[in-house]
Amino acid sequence: MGRFLAGVLATLVVLCGAAVLSVYQGWVPARADTPPWPIEKEAAEISLDATLGREAATPPYPYGPATDAVVTSGAKLYMANCSVCHGSGSGDPSNVSRGLYVKAPQFAKHGVDDDPEGETYWKIEHGIRFTGMPAYAGLLTEEQIWQITYFLKRGMTQLPPDAAAIWHQPHGD
Repeated sequence: MGRFLAGVLATLVVLCGAAVLSVYQGWVPARADTPPWPIEKEAAEISLDATLGREAATPPYPYGPATDAVVTSGAKLYMANCSVCHGSGSGDPSNVSRGLYVKAPQFAKHGVDDDPEGETYWKIEHGIRFTGMPAYAGLLTEEQIWQITYFLKRGMTQLPPDAAAIWHQPHGD
């Protein structure tokens, strides 16, 4: 039994050493123009889902309800802070968006109106590690983050006229 455990321990030491060597030799891709490894993508998705399940806000949400004025304010904030990566009503991705390693969802095509508000808020507030999604905590107020959240939750086809006009402006590169 002792030899078996020694073999298992030796195998673990060799695997850990190989992993460390791979990182220090640059064999683990660091380029933004190569696709992620399947295990890398799977691990990131599992971790994000678990974190959202544990930390995302639950109803009742603050700064509600999502009135037309709140949604319009959210549209303005979205266009100033988010559209360069996530697009606008034009549907065309920006050069910044095209160059991201993990492609940012283009909300004109793939909205987040089916996501719970608490998850959307968490993603804006904290960002998403190993992607281009920054954390806006400390950059925007809690109320501003909720305004963007409510804008995104409204759905890009259910916007009040003022918010729709803002959404359909071209994004800036």
